[in-house]
Amino acid sequence: MRIAVVGTGYVGLVTGTCFAETGNQVICVDIDEVKVKKMQSGVVPIYEPGLEILFERNTKQGRLEFTTDLNAAIQDAEIIFLALPTPPGEDGSADLSYILGVARQLSVLIKDYKIIVDKSTVPVGTAEKVTEALANNLDSDLFDVVSNPEFLREGVAVDDFMKPDRVVIGTNSERAREKMRKLYAPFVRQGNPVIFMDERSAEMTKYAANSYLATRISFMNEIANLCEKVGADVDKVRRGIGSDTRIGKRFLFPGVGYGGSCFPKDVQALEKTAGEYSYDFKILKSVMEVNARQKTSLVRKIKRFFGENLTGKTLAMWGLAFKPNTDDIREAPALYMIDEFLDAGAKVVAYDPEAMENVKAIYGDKINFVNSKYEALSGADALAIVTEWSVFRAPDFHEIKSLLNQPVIFDGRNLYDLEDLEKNGIYYESIGRQVVNQKIISTS
Repeated sequence: MRIAVVGTGYVGLVTGTCFAETGNQVICVDIDEVKVKKMQSGVVPIYEPGLEILFERNTKQGRLEFTTDLNAAIQDAEIIFLALPTPPGEDGSADLSYILGVARQLSVLIKDYKIIVDKSTVPVGTAEKVTEALANNLDSDLFDVVSNPEFLREGVAVDDFMKPDRVVIGTNSERAREKMRKLYAPFVRQGNPVIFMDERSAEMTKYAANSYLATRISFMNEIANLCEKVGADVDKVRRGIGSDTRIGKRFLFPGVGYGGSCFPKDVQALEKTAGEYSYDFKILKSVMEVNARQKTSLVRKIKRFFGENLTGKTLAMWGLAFKPNTDDIREAPALYMIDEFLDAGAKVVAYDPEAMENVKAIYGDKINFVNSKYEALSGADALAIVTEWSVFRAPDFHEIKSLLNQPVIFDGRNLYDLEDLEKNGIYYESIGRQVVNQKIISTS
């Protein structure tokens, strides 16, 4: 098929590249001329494992192209995907101005039948608003609007797209339904379902999925906080409940809260939608409150150790991205921690395998960035682990002890075994577990 993808962020670029990989002819459109020129010259503008290989193959073989010209991109397209940003507004609602703006543009450009697909995460009722925007200048028989939410996890987005657990398609049009079924057939050959439903149910499915996962994370963070008070070990609790098939093992790892481009804004947007329909969604309000508090939980531990005033202290940070295998720092707990460390007078030295340039764009020279995890430790008073990159999982503890001013680790991702830290004589605080070697360290 001939496909146009409007927007080349994480969702748009992965979507376009993966559709090209299965033999479709894809044109991706973006208003950012600099970004488009980079992609035309073979540069992938985001870090996403596995994407660069597919990108290079499909651009070289002519199936994947990039342009700033919306009109040229959509004229031959059978299906037009809208993969545009929906940032939260001041009141928490999703901003639909980008999507509706493009829909209005399309209404004067479309000459023959097209399927317009909402790929962005959008509130319930958006498909109707897009339909209305298109209908201002188009006859109804020239288009169908379909809701096709994405379920891509940053860091494994290519695998998620190529081998989806399910594909959700919201449409009441039989014509659009058959075209979308054909488009996705190569991705579900192993039998994973393509689930058809109405547009509103498809839109709600995306928000419900992300909000439920965010709820699981926040619940486990609350359990972890309680474990610290009662003397239980959250890792053992996690394994105990995760073995229950009704619960499952995933999204039960405690830490310093969730971040990224999806969970924070989707939970907020769903709670806002509930308010618009006069429904008090109490669980979601609690999820947001718990997550906001959890993002600075490691800061509170560090301040209990050193005191509220961190002037003269140097803190090493391992990890800046909101999760491993991405350079995305949107709503990353690390940013909230950096702000509090700086406000308390501390110096911050940071290392992340991919996200440092993005953080540097925000903080400039307010914090120090280094080229390796061990370089960050030299002369630091403590190490704070914020992102669970694989490179941090099996460090040389003797090297850590030799580089830090004192052997102190605050682990926001529970990467290490308590017995290992105890044997190595390192003061170690994690999330929801006992403190190790708390008697051997002086805080002076």
